[in-house]
Amino acid sequence: MSYAQSGSGGLSTRRTSAQIAAIVFGIAFLVLGVAGFIPGLTTEYGSLLFAGPDSTAVLLGVFQVSVLHNVVHLLLGFAGLWMARTNSSAKTYLVGAGILYAVLFLYGLLVPLGSTANFVPFNQADNWLHLFLAAAMIILGLALGNATRRTGTGGRPSGEGYVPN
Repeated sequence: MSYAQSGSGGLSTRRTSAQIAAIVFGIAFLVLGVAGFIPGLTTEYGSLLFAGPDSTAVLLGVFQVSVLHNVVHLLLGFAGLWMARTNSSAKTYLVGAGILYAVLFLYGLLVPLGSTANFVPFNQADNWLHLFLAAAMIILGLALGNATRRTGTGGRPSGEGYVPN
């Protein structure tokens, strides 16, 4: 079996740094999405609404959440794991999700937090987290996106179709 094959739905046994980053972000978003539905981890759980600024539930006592907000985290988590299958799709995920978070950061700056236009909803902590995620994901997607697979074969070249002798 080659390093580019594993029999597990196209996932390689050797992943690039971009693929690993996409997996890490995917798992983190899944954990956050699930945590948003757990009373105790989410304070004021009884006020968790589908969407809008009236959902005053707060994840970890810091981040305002709603059902929609949690579902977005879950979808981004599944997307990260799915797109980690190849180096190019992992790069697309990191940069694309990073751009999405940059847009959400700008949206959070422009939309009054208490207005009905704040439908996800966000608070200031969410806005700063969105900025951090945007920067981290875009930088990682651009910096790691062209990495080659490491095989641990003593410096022999590796890549998408590398088959050891």
